[in-house]
Amino acid sequence: MLMKLGVDITRLKRQIRQALPKIDLAYTEISGEEAVISSTYEGDHSPGSLHYANLAVDTRKAKKDNQKVLERLKFDLGSNYDVVAESSHNHIEHDPKNLRRRG
Repeated sequence: MLMKLGVDITRLKRQIRQALPKIDLAYTEISGEEAVISSTYEGDHSPGSLHYANLAVDTRKAKKDNQKVLERLKFDLGSNYDVVAESSHNHIEHDPKNLRRRG
C-alpha cells in the first residue's frame, strides 16, 4: 500500500486500520495495482465526516476495474463499513450504524 505525500495514517483508529490490508489486497488482486491512500484526516471534508474521527480513508480510484474493486471491498469489509465511489476517489469508512454523513 502506498500513501500520497503528506498523508498521515498514524491517527487512524483500529477499526479502519484493520481494513488497510484488505483494501490493498482487493486493489492488487482485481486491478493489479497497489492501493494509494490519498487522504485521512487532512484536507477538506464534509462537516461531521468520519475522516475527522480518524475512521475513514480515501483511496485513488483503480485505473482498471474500479467497480469490481469496490464490490470486493464491500464484500470483504462487511456491513460495518461504507465503501463509496466519489467523483475523484474511493471513500472507505468504518460506520457500523450508518448514521453519519460521508465526506
